[in-house]
Amino acid sequence: MPAAAPMRLLTRLLVLVLLLSMAGMAMASKKRSTLEKNQYAYSAAIRWGDFEGAWSLVDPKVREEKPMTAADFSRYEQIQVTGYRDLAAMPGPEPGTELREIQIEVVNRNTLTQRRVRFTEIWRYDPKTKAWWVAGLPDFWDGR
Repeated sequence: MPAAAPMRLLTRLLVLVLLLSMAGMAMASKKRSTLEKNQYAYSAAIRWGDFEGAWSLVDPKVREEKPMTAADFSRYEQIQVTGYRDLAAMPGPEPGTELREIQIEVVNRNTLTQRRVRFTEIWRYDPKTKAWWVAGLPDFWDGR
Protein backbone atom coordinates (compact mmCIF):
# COMPACT_ATOMS: atom_id res chain seq x y z
CA MET A 1 0.00 0.00 0.00
CA PRO A 2 2.75 2.58 0.64
CA ALA A 3 3.52 2.66 -3.10
CA ALA A 4 -0.04 3.84 -3.82
CA ALA A 5 0.51 7.29 -2.22
CA PRO A 6 3.27 8.35 -4.63
CA MET A 7 1.20 7.01 -7.52
CA ARG A 8 -1.80 9.14 -6.48
CA LEU A 9 0.46 12.18 -6.12
CA LEU A 10 1.90 11.57 -9.57
CA THR A 11 -1.59 11.20 -11.04
CA ARG A 12 -2.73 14.45 -9.40
CA LEU A 13 0.35 16.26 -10.69
CA LEU A 14 -0.26 14.98 -14.22
CA VAL A 15 -3.91 16.10 -14.08
CA LEU A 16 -2.80 19.53 -12.82
CA VAL A 17 -0.23 19.87 -15.61
CA LEU A 18 -2.84 18.84 -18.16
CA LEU A 19 -5.36 21.38 -16.84
CA LEU A 20 -2.76 24.18 -16.85
CA SER A 21 -1.68 23.39 -20.39
CA MET A 22 -5.30 23.35 -21.55
CA ALA A 23 -5.88 26.75 -19.91
CA GLY A 24 -2.76 28.09 -21.64
CA MET A 25 -3.97 26.81 -25.00
CA ALA A 26 -7.38 28.40 -24.45
CA MET A 27 -5.73 31.76 -23.70
CA ALA A 28 -3.51 31.47 -26.79
CA SER A 29 -6.55 30.54 -28.87
CA LYS A 30 -8.47 33.59 -27.64
CA LYS A 31 -5.46 35.82 -28.35
CA ARG A 32 -5.23 34.39 -31.90
CA SER A 33 -8.96 34.87 -32.41
CA THR A 34 -8.69 38.52 -31.34
CA LEU A 35 -5.81 39.05 -33.79
CA GLU A 36 -7.77 37.51 -36.66
CA LYS A 37 -10.85 39.58 -35.80
CA ASN A 38 -8.84 42.82 -35.77
CA GLN A 39 -7.02 41.93 -38.99
CA TYR A 40 -10.35 41.22 -40.68
CA ALA A 41 -11.83 44.54 -39.49
CA TYR A 42 -8.71 46.42 -40.60
CA SER A 43 -8.58 44.81 -44.04
CA ALA A 44 -12.33 45.40 -44.53
CA ALA A 45 -11.89 49.08 -43.65
CA ILE A 46 -9.01 49.40 -46.14
CA ARG A 47 -10.96 47.53 -48.85
CA TRP A 48 -13.92 49.87 -48.48
CA GLY A 49 -11.78 53.00 -48.33
CA ASP A 50 -12.66 53.66 -44.69
CA PHE A 51 -9.22 54.88 -43.68
CA GLU A 52 -10.56 56.66 -40.61
CA GLY A 53 -12.03 53.34 -39.46
CA ALA A 54 -8.72 51.60 -40.17
CA TRP A 55 -6.96 54.38 -38.23
CA SER A 56 -8.93 53.36 -35.12
CA LEU A 57 -7.05 50.01 -35.19
CA VAL A 58 -3.64 51.69 -35.34
CA ASP A 59 -1.55 51.43 -32.19
CA PRO A 60 -2.57 54.25 -29.81
CA LYS A 61 1.12 55.06 -29.25
CA VAL A 62 1.56 55.63 -33.00
CA ARG A 63 -1.64 57.70 -33.18
CA GLU A 64 -0.35 59.89 -30.37
CA GLU A 65 3.17 60.27 -31.78
CA LYS A 66 2.11 60.81 -35.42
CA PRO A 67 -1.49 62.04 -35.50
CA MET A 68 -3.27 62.12 -38.85
CA THR A 69 -4.54 65.47 -40.07
CA ALA A 70 -7.50 66.18 -42.33
CA ALA A 71 -4.98 66.73 -45.14
CA ASP A 72 -3.48 63.29 -44.47
CA PHE A 73 -6.89 61.66 -44.70
CA SER A 74 -7.72 63.63 -47.87
CA ARG A 75 -4.74 61.99 -49.61
CA TYR A 76 -6.45 58.62 -49.11
CA GLU A 77 -9.55 60.00 -50.84
CA GLN A 78 -7.46 60.29 -54.03
CA ILE A 79 -7.26 56.50 -54.35
CA GLN A 80 -9.70 53.65 -54.74
CA VAL A 81 -8.69 50.26 -53.34
CA THR A 82 -9.59 47.58 -55.89
CA GLY A 83 -7.90 44.58 -54.29
CA TYR A 84 -6.46 43.46 -50.97
CA ARG A 85 -4.70 40.11 -50.70
CA ASP A 86 -3.16 38.48 -47.67
CA LEU A 87 0.07 36.91 -48.97
CA ALA A 88 1.72 35.56 -45.83
CA ALA A 89 1.62 35.68 -42.05
CA MET A 90 4.47 35.00 -39.68
CA PRO A 91 5.60 35.65 -36.12
CA GLY A 92 7.17 39.05 -35.62
CA PRO A 93 10.74 39.75 -34.56
CA GLU A 94 9.72 40.44 -30.96
CA PRO A 95 7.47 38.47 -28.62
CA GLY A 96 3.84 39.58 -28.91
CA THR A 97 4.20 40.73 -32.53
CA GLU A 98 2.91 39.27 -35.78
CA LEU A 99 3.70 40.22 -39.37
CA ARG A 100 1.33 39.99 -42.30
CA GLU A 101 2.48 40.58 -45.86
CA ILE A 102 -0.26 42.02 -48.04
CA GLN A 103 -0.72 43.22 -51.59
CA ILE A 104 -3.08 46.09 -52.25
CA GLU A 105 -4.26 47.17 -55.68
CA VAL A 106 -5.19 50.84 -55.95
CA VAL A 107 -6.46 53.15 -58.65
CA ASN A 108 -5.54 56.82 -58.58
CA ARG A 109 -8.86 58.64 -58.97
CA ASN A 110 -7.22 61.57 -60.79
CA THR A 111 -5.12 59.69 -63.35
CA LEU A 112 -7.08 56.41 -63.40
CA THR A 113 -3.82 54.49 -63.23
CA GLN A 114 -3.77 51.23 -61.34
CA ARG A 115 -0.84 49.82 -59.41
CA ARG A 116 -0.01 47.15 -56.84
CA VAL A 117 1.63 47.93 -53.55
CA ARG A 118 3.15 45.38 -51.18
CA PHE A 119 3.02 46.27 -47.54
CA THR A 120 4.03 44.52 -44.34
CA GLU A 121 1.58 44.99 -41.52
CA ILE A 122 3.15 44.82 -38.07
CA TRP A 123 0.71 43.80 -35.35
CA ARG A 124 1.50 44.19 -31.63
CA TYR A 125 -0.37 42.64 -28.74
CA ASP A 126 -1.01 44.91 -25.76
CA PRO A 127 -1.52 42.79 -22.63
CA LYS A 128 -3.05 45.74 -20.72
CA THR A 129 -5.91 46.23 -23.17
CA LYS A 130 -5.83 42.63 -24.41
CA ALA A 131 -5.96 44.03 -27.95
CA TRP A 132 -3.91 43.76 -31.12
CA TRP A 133 -2.83 47.00 -32.81
CA VAL A 134 -1.36 47.58 -36.27
CA ALA A 135 1.68 49.86 -36.62
CA GLY A 136 0.14 52.23 -39.18
CA LEU A 137 -1.80 52.72 -42.38
CA PRO A 138 -0.35 51.62 -45.71
CA ASP A 139 1.86 54.23 -47.35
CA PHE A 140 0.74 54.30 -51.00
CA TRP A 141 3.12 57.17 -51.77
CA ASP A 142 6.38 55.80 -50.33
CA GLY A 143 6.82 58.91 -48.22
CA ARG A 144 6.14 61.27 -51.15
